[in-house]
Amino acid sequence: MRTIRAGFDQNSITVYQAYRPEIGVPAVEQGRFVPPFSRGRMTWIKPSFLWLMARSNWARKPGQEMILAVRITRTGWEEALEQAVPTHPDRRVYAGSDQWRAHFAKALVHVQWDPERTLRGQKSDARSIQIGLSRHIVDRYVDDWTVAIEDRTPLVRKIHRHLMDGQVSKAERLLPRERPYPLPAPLARHLATD
Repeated sequence: MRTIRAGFDQNSITVYQAYRPEIGVPAVEQGRFVPPFSRGRMTWIKPSFLWLMARSNWARKPGQEMILAVRITRTGWEEALEQAVPTHPDRRVYAGSDQWRAHFAKALVHVQWDPERTLRGQKSDARSIQIGLSRHIVDRYVDDWTVAIEDRTPLVRKIHRHLMDGQVSKAERLLPRERPYPLPAPLARHLATD
């Protein structure tokens, strides 16, 4: 099941990224990404908090010790989605592999649907979206779309501590609220969402 679930309001959506402190601390202090953040490589953004917790092992993987909540404009988010090409051919979107390959070769944005994760990190049947912004569009993300950047590492550590102590209900209560994101119909067709 492909549904984008996220924390959002009328104007913005929250996506998550994990970085080493050398990148994360200046980003939080400045409210935007600054060096040593690299604009010359692809950066992946994910609206699913629990997916990133599984990926970063609750901010314990080397190079992923700091969890950032990046609030970006919904306009920017949807602009990225409009340009997204899946990392694998999807028969619901492309007539065949050749058509997909031609689009993928020119893609500024990649989209990947991965199994969503539970609080304990198990894969679920639902799919979680992640968006790869290439170096050709990352300037838009950094300069135009980003509204605010917050350090969620203390929250991550608190939730994980409750989880390790067997206090699952306490951990669940602290999770960021995510709900289905309302995609315009053409965009839903483009992404082959359910």
